[in-house]
Amino acid sequence: MKLRKFGMYIVIRMEKDEEIIATLTRAIQEAQITGGFFYGLGVGKDLELGYFDAHKQVYTQKKFDDEYEFTSLLGNISIVNGETIIHCHVTITDSQFNAYGGHLFRGTVPATIEVIVIPFSEPLNRKLDKTTGLNLLEI
Repeated sequence: MKLRKFGMYIVIRMEKDEEIIATLTRAIQEAQITGGFFYGLGVGKDLELGYFDAHKQVYTQKKFDDEYEFTSLLGNISIVNGETIIHCHVTITDSQFNAYGGHLFRGTVPATIEVIVIPFSEPLNRKLDKTTGLNLLEI
């Protein structure tokens, strides 16, 4: 992973065989970012996406083992109990141009992923909401 600051923005380039969420989390921690927004492009493989069923309060997860183009990779950075949380959603396309989307739990970089981070000036915190079962942003 390579990281460079451009004024208030951070640019991250993930490299071959890096795990996407772990690498993004490491980069965010190295840059000492405690809140922000990110977006990116690239290619992923061995992906695991999720759909949150709000009524059952559980994620349905699905694996995508081939390589997929990220037509959208975006999310936010926050803190829960002192831990950096990457909340990432993606839209991916396969070689037949079929699109799929959801919460990105994990995946690997087969070539590169490029991410732009817009840090906030103060921490963005999350707290467990008993009604939804989710760690929601404290606004």
